[in-house]
Amino acid sequence: MPAFESKLPDVGTTIFTVMSQMAAEHGALNLSQGFPDFPVAEELIALIHDAMKSGNNQYAPMAGLPELRESISRMTGERYGYTPDPDREITVTAGATEALFASIMALVSTGDEVIIFDPAYDSYAPAIRMAGGIPVHLKLKHPTYLPDWEEVHHAITNRTKLILINSPHNPSGSVLSKDDVLVLERLVSIHDIFILSDEVYEHIIFDGKQHESVLKYPDLRKKSVAVSSFGKTFHATGWKVGYLIAPDTLATEIRKVHQFITFSVHTPTQVGLAQFLQDSKNYSKLSALYERKRAHFLDRVAGSSFEPIPSSGTYFQLLNYSTISDKTDIEMAEYLTRIHGLASIPISVFYEDGTDHKVLRFCFAKEDETLSRAAEILCEI
Repeated sequence: MPAFESKLPDVGTTIFTVMSQMAAEHGALNLSQGFPDFPVAEELIALIHDAMKSGNNQYAPMAGLPELRESISRMTGERYGYTPDPDREITVTAGATEALFASIMALVSTGDEVIIFDPAYDSYAPAIRMAGGIPVHLKLKHPTYLPDWEEVHHAITNRTKLILINSPHNPSGSVLSKDDVLVLERLVSIHDIFILSDEVYEHIIFDGKQHESVLKYPDLRKKSVAVSSFGKTFHATGWKVGYLIAPDTLATEIRKVHQFITFSVHTPTQVGLAQFLQDSKNYSKLSALYERKRAHFLDRVAGSSFEPIPSSGTYFQLLNYSTISDKTDIEMAEYLTRIHGLASIPISVFYEDGTDHKVLRFCFAKEDETLSRAAEILCEI
C-alpha cells in the first residue's frame, strides 16, 4: 500500500459510538448517545411517505427545495424578528454536522485560528484542522459552563478568523444570555472575525429563558452563520437533515463546499418538512415536552448521591459523582455500563486536555419508563 500521512492521526472512534456499543454488549440502558427513543410525529411520517408516493424521489436543488427554504425563512422571522432571503441565505444540509463542516471549510484557511469552547462537541476541532486551521481551546467556566469573555478578548489575535459558539450547549445544557451575545457582538464589531453559531437545540430551552440566536442581532448576523437541525427538533436524528442561515456572501462560499460533499439532501423528507413547518405548534411545544422529561428524571434522581448541574436547554443532564467515587469520569462511565447497566458520556472527552470534573452526561430524551429505571439504578449506587 502506498504511504500516506493521516490528517487526523489522534482521532479514533467517537465516544458516542464506543459507549453505545458498550451499552449493547452489556444490555445497558443507553442514556449516552443523544437520540430520542420515542416516535416521530405520525403526521410528519405521513407527509414524507406521501411525497415519496407522489414521485418526489429525484435530486433536490443543491441549496434545498424552495418550499422548504421558504418555510424556514418564515419560521425564522416569527422566532427571531429577521426573515432571511430563502434563495440567497438559507442552505439545506445533510444534518447540522455537514453544515458546520462546510462552513468551516469555506471560511477557514491554512494558519487561521478558530476559538472553540471546551467542553466542545467532538466534530469541531477535527474539521478546523482538516481546513488547515488552528483550534484555540478556551474553557467554559465550571460549573456554569459559560464563557469568560475577558479571556476570549485576550485570546483574539490577528490570525483569529472565527469564533465557534454553541447555545443551548452540548454537553452541559448551559444557555447564553442576551448579555453574553451583546458582548460577542461588540467583539465582532472590534475585530475582523466571523461567528459560527451551533444552534441545533434552539427549540429546547427551559425555565422561561429565551434562545438568543445570533440572527436576532443585526450587526452580529452580518458576520455569522447559524446552524440548525431538524433531526434534533423533530426527534428524527437518523434522517440527518439540517440547515444553515448566513449572509449571501458567506452562503455563496459555503454552498461551493456543500455541493461537493452531498450536493443535495433527501428530497421527500424536504417536501414533508416544508409542509410540517406550516403549523408552528409542531415546533413551539418542544420546550414543554423536554422540560417535563427533565423534571421527571431529576425528581427520581433526587434520592441519589449524584449532584445535578442545572440544565437550561438541550435534552442532556449533567450529574456530578465526586462524593461517590474517585474514579475518572471515563472509568465511572464504563463502570456504570458494565456493572450497573446504565450508559452515559464522560465529559472529559470533550476537553482538549482531558479536564475531569467527575461529571457524566445523561440524555433524557427517553420514554418516562426508561428514565425512571435509569434513576432507580443511580439511586442504588
